Amino acid sequence: MLALLQDLIRHKAHANANLLKAVRDHEAAAHDAEIRPILHHVILANRFWFSLMRGVSFQPEHESRVPDSLGEVAELYRNTHAQELEWIARIQEADLMRTIETPFIPGQNFSVAQAILQVCLHSHGRRAQCATKLRQLGGIPPPMDFVIWLKDRPAPNWECWS
Repeated sequence: MLALLQDLIRHKAHANANLLKAVRDHEAAAHDAEIRPILHHVILANRFWFSLMRGVSFQPEHESRVPDSLGEVAELYRNTHAQELEWIARIQEADLMRTIETPFIPGQNFSVAQAILQVCLHSHGRRAQCATKLRQLGGIPPPMDFVIWLKDRPAPNWECWS
């Protein structure tokens, strides 16, 4: 189970970087009023669950502010994914069974494994939403399929944001 979840996290980072680049490279999408808030929502949720899994504080009032630029959103992704990839490489199978609670769903506990799956599935769904919007604006969504990623397992490419 751990190896699969590690792959899902690695794929998520790669797919998110590809989508952000595709949005940035398409003028209408880069300035679309809907896409940046959706992309921010994805990384906001990712950062929230990642904080819960690591047991570190999360400041929703600060984190919820949508950045003014796509570059700032991409920087949140890059920093979060770098920390997440380092963390996921170190955890053990037993860590997946530890339970966490969220104040947003009172009375419900989730295992770390379930939280990782939530983050990956949520990100996947919102990437699809952004890809649809990108296509409506005349852009071409990048390849983001897990099975295609498995062939070479490329790391996320953040060079275009440097």
